[in-house]
Amino acid sequence: MASATVKAPTLGKQAKSDLPAALFAESFHESLVHDTARAEANARRRGTSASKGRGEIAMTTAKAWRQKGTGRARVGALSAPQRRGGGAAFGPKPRGYVFKVNRKARRKALRAALSVHADRGSVAVLDGAAYDEPATKQAAEALTKWGGSRPALVLLGPDEAAVAKSFRNLPKVTVLPATAAAVLDIIGHRSLIVSQAALPVLESRAADVTRGGADPIGADAEGEASGADPIGADAEGGAAEGSN
Repeated sequence: MASATVKAPTLGKQAKSDLPAALFAESFHESLVHDTARAEANARRRGTSASKGRGEIAMTTAKAWRQKGTGRARVGALSAPQRRGGGAAFGPKPRGYVFKVNRKARRKALRAALSVHADRGSVAVLDGAAYDEPATKQAAEALTKWGGSRPALVLLGPDEAAVAKSFRNLPKVTVLPATAAAVLDIIGHRSLIVSQAALPVLESRAADVTRGGADPIGADAEGEASGADPIGADAEGGAAEGSN
């Protein structure tokens, strides 16, 4: 991991802020980011797609016509898959799509996803103290002045409800708490805006796992206890509802 200082513009101000190198100076790991994003997308699927087989169709079991004497080909049950109204052959059944990605790999993928925005200059820092009350016009002007591309993702820390209300109604802008932001969300937006209060939360979530299985932070910061981790089994159908 590089140790160079990473800077980013401050939204709404003519200044730049320092970004933690531990978060925004990671080299890109394509396979880790791909596996983590795919696991998150799978965990958001409901897995409720279902179809009826030929044994589940409510249909008579009588033959369509007798076996011999009609001059037609012999026929079996009307619930066969090749007949109209018959059961589906090899159709979908309710199932889970979740698969595991190791915690160390997930954290490294999170750092890599954040670093991509830093490398291409598509990340900005937000001072949440400038929003004492909801101000959508102020947020829109700050975004326009910065010139970041949309769709944009805004990551906020705790107790920043006024900031969330200021940005959530802007077109093509997604607002998420830093505890719930997934790699899929970060790489799925062209611009990233991180509040100053969200940086410590992201640092805790992306910190390296210590040897011996000890976690340097609590389960809540990783999202395992609070349900914010979209990869865990408890998060199936979590923050965003996916397609079947």
